[in-house]
Amino acid sequence: MNTENKYQKLILSIFFDLVGYASFIIPFLGEVIDIFWAPASAYILTKMYKGNKGKIAGAISFIEEILPGLDIIPTFTLMWLYTYVFTAKKDKEIRKTIDV
Repeated sequence: MNTENKYQKLILSIFFDLVGYASFIIPFLGEVIDIFWAPASAYILTKMYKGNKGKIAGAISFIEEILPGLDIIPTFTLMWLYTYVFTAKKDKEIRKTIDV
């Protein structure tokens, strides 16, 4: 994956997290909006991140959005960090160990 696509995903992740936060703006109505946003966010995550990783992230996003009060968790951005920072760092360490 090229770095341009990587940072496009970061921008999209931040945007989608902000969409999720929007339910805090309108008390009570926001929870109704979450009924529609929860499955949408799950679907978007499964398309952004393929395979089991995307399916798990989608399920977590759905639960986080559908349950009241958990909207504060930036699921999209956390998934980006997991994919491009934490996992990449771990992969680099593994490659370093193999090369020795």
